[in-house]
Amino acid sequence: MHRDSERHKLFTRRALMLAGGKTVLLSVLAGRMYYLQVVESERYVTLADENRINLRLLPPPRGRIVDRHARPMADNQQNYRVVIIPEQAQDVERTLDRLSLIVSLSPGERRRILREVKRKRAFVPITVRENLDWREVARIEVNTPDLPGVLIDVGQSRNYKSGPETAHVLGYVASVSEKELTGDPLLELPGFRIGKAGVEKVYDLALRGSGGSSQVEVNALGRVIRELNRQEGQPGTEVRLTIDRDLQNYIANYLGNESASVVVMDVHSGEVLALVSSPSFDPNSFNKGLSQAEWESLISNPRAPLTNKSIAGQYAPGSTFKPAVALAALDKGVITPETKVHCGGSTKLGNTEFHCWKKGGHGPLDLRGAIEHSCDVYFYEVARRTGIDRIGAMARRFGFGDQLGLDLPGEKSGLVPDNKWKMGAIGSPWQLGETLIAGIGQGYILTTPLQLAVMTARLANGGRAVKPRLTTDQFSPEGVQPYPTDEAESLGLPPDHLSIVLKGMEDVVNAPTGTAYRSRIKEPEWRMAGKTGTVQVRRISKAERETGVLKNKDLPWEERDHALFVGYAPFDKPRFAISVVVEHGGGGSSTAAPIARDILRETQRLAAKHDVSNPVEEQEI
Repeated sequence: MHRDSERHKLFTRRALMLAGGKTVLLSVLAGRMYYLQVVESERYVTLADENRINLRLLPPPRGRIVDRHARPMADNQQNYRVVIIPEQAQDVERTLDRLSLIVSLSPGERRRILREVKRKRAFVPITVRENLDWREVARIEVNTPDLPGVLIDVGQSRNYKSGPETAHVLGYVASVSEKELTGDPLLELPGFRIGKAGVEKVYDLALRGSGGSSQVEVNALGRVIRELNRQEGQPGTEVRLTIDRDLQNYIANYLGNESASVVVMDVHSGEVLALVSSPSFDPNSFNKGLSQAEWESLISNPRAPLTNKSIAGQYAPGSTFKPAVALAALDKGVITPETKVHCGGSTKLGNTEFHCWKKGGHGPLDLRGAIEHSCDVYFYEVARRTGIDRIGAMARRFGFGDQLGLDLPGEKSGLVPDNKWKMGAIGSPWQLGETLIAGIGQGYILTTPLQLAVMTARLANGGRAVKPRLTTDQFSPEGVQPYPTDEAESLGLPPDHLSIVLKGMEDVVNAPTGTAYRSRIKEPEWRMAGKTGTVQVRRISKAERETGVLKNKDLPWEERDHALFVGYAPFDKPRFAISVVVEHGGGGSSTAAPIARDILRETQRLAAKHDVSNPVEEQEI
């Protein structure tokens, strides 16, 4: 009995201890469950959602670029691309091997993808190929079970309506390079493009917009099940240009593959209606990705299709510079409109002979006649009397020698030389003979086609310092504002000085003995005035002068003269100014003047059409 009693007590104690242990364990378990389900419920709901829900950044639609009549020049179109997410793909190289059986991947593309895999975070999608067709999209979708981490993404791609015709104005967009990453998550999105040239670059932030977001539910393998929520981003701002798309296209097609530049602008507002550099390139190719062969073809072309000649081409202005020289002389008082100089075909300074373009000379000429006939001897004498400092000061008043601030990247300033510049750049003093050469727009003087158009506009508008612009509105941190309509400030030129120069330019085109008479506009209401220019790109030796100077057509292309023309129309009530530069085109009167005539005629025809029409009705959607 005693042993049974002891055994019962022992069993009872053990049972109580076991029950107590179970109670403690159950209490701990219940407490832990309460802590997890009640106290920490929000945290674990969030963690569960993070495993179930992916938050994705959505690229905003890039803002459109339209012309002065609100017609699209750059907009967006759908773009199907295949992307890979490294953390879902696990073995990226193996996945790429499988994918390459469906869409071709060059060794260069593979290296680029693997480089981005190392550089970017594992969950960031990386673009493999863009601009897929429906056949390629279907084949990838069918094979998705064997392509972990591979997705088809539908985005937007930039589309340039006119392509090469507007390339140097609009520029292009391209993929973000490593050095362009700023921490903005938008820049890391697959297929995201930023402006790399032209208007696309200058107004990139405004055109870019702000990103949206999408919440999608995924399964354990990371496949998207459904979209839970979507918040669209803010589209980029629409940029309206002063360019007339029809005129721009007309000029570009007119020039064809000629190495040339044309600028057309409003003489009062400074609005640039056309800015063409030829030959050009297709900006859509940069958006899609250039092949190595295409790139080498562009950079090896001697006519420099990638250079915007209108703002970055620097040329001696030749005789188109003579109006500025004439005004400098009148301003200094060394000549009057009636001052005559006899041209016998050349003039001497020391032992050096300076020739006129007309071998037999022009005889006695006053200022108006010297401009009409473009007499070099007259302007040699005028430059000698005026001096390089006065010529340079007047040139700067007309916009030469400095950037004009047009809203495009890459604008050059040209060069207005003087004694100080020459001592600093070359280390020798200025010579009087160099002043004579400057008087006919050659020597060290360099200008851009844009500067030549601005000079012409400032002459034609009565001496107002109009500045060129490419957009109808100003963009600033404060927002988008219209440009003020205030009249440009005066250059301080006496009206009678301007009048005699403008009459000379009128005679250049409309007088039977003018250098551009054969290129006149015959419609009375559209008649133009202007100034021809021919610039030598090689030195003509004394022996060649004695035996006969070779004609341009007998020379290699790169040794032919540049052909220039500046003008405005209508000459009795100026509205439009133009500059034309044809590289190695020959004579300004024979090559550049006819181009200017046809373009100014078309400019006025289009202006008359739009003046009587409702621009809203002509918008393209």
